[in-house]
Amino acid sequence: QVRVVESGGGSVQAGGSLRLSCTASGSIDSTLAMAWFRQAPGKERDGVATISSDGKTKYAASVKGRFTIIRDNTYTLYLRMNDLKPEDTGIYYCAASTWMGWTLTNTNTWNYWGQGTQVTVSS
Repeated sequence: QVRVVESGGGSVQAGGSLRLSCTASGSIDSTLAMAWFRQAPGKERDGVATISSDGKTKYAASVKGRFTIIRDNTYTLYLRMNDLKPEDTGIYYCAASTWMGWTLTNTNTWNYWGQGTQVTVSS
């Protein structure tokens, strides 16, 4: 079992920055990758960024160049978000996968999820 807990959401004006944190605990050595997803009101949950156990990262096209996913040696995951836009508004979820075949685009390949943290960007 892996437990992940997010923090750091909030409200910001367009062009501003936020940093989200996610603390992982439990059987973290079995984790193959961690990720951030987000869900806007009335929409599906979409992948934002992933980082593998060997540090390789992938980003959704909509956030590339603005967001950075970082994982430190204690399995704390961060999402640094710059130049925020109103369309970045949503609930941001931290996820971990102990399965092979995880992807940015398929939520079914992630088996551990946090409770989510709200990010609101106003214009």
